[in-house]
Amino acid sequence: MTLSRRDFLKLSSLIAASTAIASCAPASQRITRALAPLENVAWPALSAADFVALSRLTFGPRPEERTRLGEIGLANWIEEQLAPESISDNAVSIRLRNIASLKMSASDLFDYSDGLFDNYNRQKVPRELRTATLIRQVYSRRQLHEVLVEFWNDHFNIFTEKGDCFVLKTVDDRDVIRAHALGSFRDLVWASAHSPAMLVYLDNQANTAGAPNENYARELMELHTLGVDAGYTQNDVMELARCLTGWSVKNNFWRGEFKFDAKTHDTGIKNILGLEIKNAGQADAETVIQRLVEHPAAAHFICAKLARRFLSDEVAGELIQKATQTFEQTHGDLRAVLRVILLDGLSLAGQKYKRPVNFVASSLRLLNAETDGERPVQDYLLQMGQTYFNWPTPDGYPDRAEPWQGNLMPRWQFAYALVTNEMKGTKVDLIKLAAAMGATSLTESVDNISALLLGTRLEESARDELIQSLRNEGATDEDVLPVFSAGILSSPAFQWR
Repeated sequence: MTLSRRDFLKLSSLIAASTAIASCAPASQRITRALAPLENVAWPALSAADFVALSRLTFGPRPEERTRLGEIGLANWIEEQLAPESISDNAVSIRLRNIASLKMSASDLFDYSDGLFDNYNRQKVPRELRTATLIRQVYSRRQLHEVLVEFWNDHFNIFTEKGDCFVLKTVDDRDVIRAHALGSFRDLVWASAHSPAMLVYLDNQANTAGAPNENYARELMELHTLGVDAGYTQNDVMELARCLTGWSVKNNFWRGEFKFDAKTHDTGIKNILGLEIKNAGQADAETVIQRLVEHPAAAHFICAKLARRFLSDEVAGELIQKATQTFEQTHGDLRAVLRVILLDGLSLAGQKYKRPVNFVASSLRLLNAETDGERPVQDYLLQMGQTYFNWPTPDGYPDRAEPWQGNLMPRWQFAYALVTNEMKGTKVDLIKLAAAMGATSLTESVDNISALLLGTRLEESARDELIQSLRNEGATDEDVLPVFSAGILSSPAFQWR
């Protein structure tokens, strides 16, 4: 969408005036009402710390999460979310019921993608996966699980535009990432190492005796387990690549499944990280993988990354050390590690800038949007630079603020298109939303929307100044609520979690 000059002036004026939003209301002025589908519902006020915590643990804290946290407290809320299998998610299942590709085997997915129009059909499976991913992030009640799925998809990044990854990533997302996001780190790495999508993405199907390809071996150590500063050597990478020879993917019957080809495996003795590996076929690499996930460097590396995702770009070493000890004591139990990071760390959390996915998902969630998650919304993510599964290098989308802070115009455009219902397949009803929260006037509607989006009402003087700034730019009262909402979504305050 392209903003008209008049709308651009209204929106930019509001954003310029809204730079004080983040500090204009004291923490005690927290909202005390929540949206319910058909009626007003009272709910406990949240502290500023709890609002921040929910913003890190979800893709935007909707009233139901706020209400539940107010009822049982943060620690118990986290425990509920750490057991996603106990949380009914039927609403998401219903929304995804017509996306057949999500449950298909790799072989069936290749058949599903075949057709006369090759380029269109090549995009069919990844397009459906992107749609399903957004729908899950917006509507799932298993919010912490979805946040972790995003984290691990970055950690074990796979670019769907490379080779057969356009099909294989759907299986990887389902059987590797989603299946193990809250389990054992060992099982997660093990599943990823046997994932055809990962082997294709990092060229291990081209890794054969006499002509080793080091791509997967290098990233398995540098990005997936130990970290670049763990002290391993180039020789360790080369030796691990030899262990991984023969790890490949079926191309004919059962196309897209993992296979080990003994004929292309290097049978010589290898030495990695002081460990001598004698020829045992497929078990050569599996022995090394077991060693990697138990290495102290892996514990520290993973805990530091998780802390950075949930807490702040820079995290105190004491917390990381405590989480690392838990990782080692529990042999990589991710639930146990997360308890330490979240329960000990959230109260000390610094700022985290919203990446495009979090910005879009939180906007949709907090405004109670109804969306099909398809191309119009996905196109905005493309403009913002974070299309799902589209980062070409193995390091995954950046997790720090700096790479994302210079591309704000698409966020403005998305915000305005959202609140004015100009995206096909996505709708919001701001008047109904504000009314369900008890508003009976424009000022009350503005109060409730700002409270919903920012966790706090604005001070009256700031609110009135913003409304007047819109009127000065020619906005009618009918225009005020949507443009104000777009301004809040585009404001500096909303860009931070």
